[in-house]
Amino acid sequence: MGLRERKKEKTRLALLDAALDLFLEQGYETTTVEQIAGVVDVSSRTFFRYFSSKEHLALWWHDHGEEIMQECLRDRPLDEPPFTSLLHCVRAVIADMRNSTPEDTDRFLKVRKLYENNPMLVGRAVARGSQTELRLVEEVARRTGRDPATDQLPALIVGFAMAAMRVGFECPGQEITDLAELTGRMEATLVVVEASFRPGWDLAA
Repeated sequence: MGLRERKKEKTRLALLDAALDLFLEQGYETTTVEQIAGVVDVSSRTFFRYFSSKEHLALWWHDHGEEIMQECLRDRPLDEPPFTSLLHCVRAVIADMRNSTPEDTDRFLKVRKLYENNPMLVGRAVARGSQTELRLVEEVARRTGRDPATDQLPALIVGFAMAAMRVGFECPGQEITDLAELTGRMEATLVVVEASFRPGWDLAA
């Protein structure tokens, strides 16, 4: 990164940190873009150079996760079973979480807490995840030579992989306060999934 890029990244992270702290301290609904920008001492106009809305901030992890999965999928061998490729991509997200800086870990856990405090954000996160799934379906269809408009298999492949990721992430019935515990739960979920599918199911004619 050059000096200009480092400065932009510093501002982006400062806005993200200010937003997450305000969301948790005074509530998501009552926090305004102006307040977030004020903490970082920038204008609202500057804020919108980095984020389209405060909801964009609350869903920042989805952008990051999608970028990792898309990059991983592009790098997987074309002759690899598509479900196997997608599970590798989910594991790439898990690896990124495990290799997070302490600051990134803190941000991630704040996002989880934010969702717990604001159930309506969970619905928006699901909607944002659906956008990621649609783009992954397009890529799986391209790699397998299928038409997603008439062939349901690419959507099923992506849907099963992302469902496994969601189950591991949400950890129903458990309070997660440590990233290592969360990533361990996600990996354990993938192991169950791999043992549950017949090899070659994702290559059906």
